Amino acid sequence: MPTPDDQWKQRIADLWAAFDEHDPQAFLAKVKDMTDQLPAGNAIAEYELASAHDSIGHEAEAAVHYRRAFAAGLPASHRRRATIQFASTLRNLGQADESVRLLTAERDAGSDELDDAVTAFLALALTDLGRDREAAALALGALSRHLPRYNRSLANYAKALMSP
Repeated sequence: MPTPDDQWKQRIADLWAAFDEHDPQAFLAKVKDMTDQLPAGNAIAEYELASAHDSIGHEAEAAVHYRRAFAAGLPASHRRRATIQFASTLRNLGQADESVRLLTAERDAGSDELDDAVTAFLALALTDLGRDREAAALALGALSRHLPRYNRSLANYAKALMSP
């Protein structure tokens, strides 16, 4: 399936950069105009539509587009961000169990600059399931990597929270 060209990618990036300058419905209309330039069923188009719906609070519609994006073969360049966003959407729709499953699998799938985002959204979903100690341990463990001091101590305390 054809992917967007560099000019299209830049235009959609520019539109997202100006998100706060648009009325929500006008922003969605602009994203729809952009995605209509791609072939029907294009995975990136579905991802952009999902993201737009998500960003303006239309979680149920976003979930439909996220599922379509994954089914259409979302490229690796977008897959992890889409997983994080979709899991957050599911959590907002009251489907924290599915959110936890997706994010747990994502944590095990590899590592990149989005690791802490995966962990943060997993912690939120765990909180929704009443697993507060586990959520706090994950969040503190992620935070420990960014502190100027006390990294080891905080990481150890986070591990201790996971102990029975």
